[in-house]
Amino acid sequence: MISLDEAVTARLESHGARFEVLVDPDAALDIKRDEFEGDLEDVIAAEDVFEDASRGDRPAEADLEKVFDTTEPLEIIPEVIKQGEIQITADQRREMQEQKRKQLIDTITRNAVNPQMDNAPHPPERIENALEEAGFTVDPMEPVQEQVDDALDALRPIIPIRFEEVTVAVNVPADHAGSAQAKIRQFGDLEREEWQGDGSWIGVLTFPAGLQNDFYDTVNEHTSGEAETEIVKDKDDLRTR
Repeated sequence: MISLDEAVTARLESHGARFEVLVDPDAALDIKRDEFEGDLEDVIAAEDVFEDASRGDRPAEADLEKVFDTTEPLEIIPEVIKQGEIQITADQRREMQEQKRKQLIDTITRNAVNPQMDNAPHPPERIENALEEAGFTVDPMEPVQEQVDDALDALRPIIPIRFEEVTVAVNVPADHAGSAQAKIRQFGDLEREEWQGDGSWIGVLTFPAGLQNDFYDTVNEHTSGEAETEIVKDKDDLRTR
C-alpha cells in the first residue's frame, strides 16, 4: 500500500450516493485507461471504499450492492476510478507537476542530442532552461511519454535537438573483461559480442545517444581507462580503436 500523503481521491457519484477511494495518481490514470498491470493493493492507501474519505465515513452496504453488485472493496475500487473523477488538491497538483517535469527532463536528456554539435548530449540544465524559455507547461495528469513530442516541438525553436540512438563498439582487455562487460551490457541492446582468444571482450551496444557521457564514464570506471571504444555506423562493423 501507499501512504495517505501519496494518494489522491477518486470519486464517483451514482444512484444518489457518493463513493471515494484513495489511490496512487499515476496508477489511477493507468486504471482509467485500462493500462494498469500491477497489483491493486500496492497502489491504494486503504483497502476500503468511503462515502467521505477525509472523514473516514463509509457508504451503506445496500448502496454498494445497488451500484456495484458487490461489497468487496478490491472489486469496487477499480470501478470507482474508471467511472469517477480523480480529485487532486492544489498542493498535490503542484507536486505531481514537479515530478512529471523532472521525469520529462530526464527522458529528453537520456534520448536527445544536439545535431549541430556532432550529436553531443544536451545537459539537463539546458533542457530545463529551454523548456522554461519556451513556456512549456507539464500536465500532471498525463503520462510523461505522451508529453515528449509536444515538449520537443516546443524546444526546437529554442535549441537544436532530436532523438537519436548511437551504436558503440567497445573492446575490454582481459584483466577487466569479466566484471566490466556485465556493467557495460546493461546500457542498451547488445547487438553482438565476442570473447577473444586472449580473454578480452568485444561488444557492440545500441542505446539512447543522450547516455553517451554516462556510458563512457562507466567504461572508464570499470576498465581503469584501458578499454577502446568506437562509434559504429554499421552494426556489423566490430572494429575498435
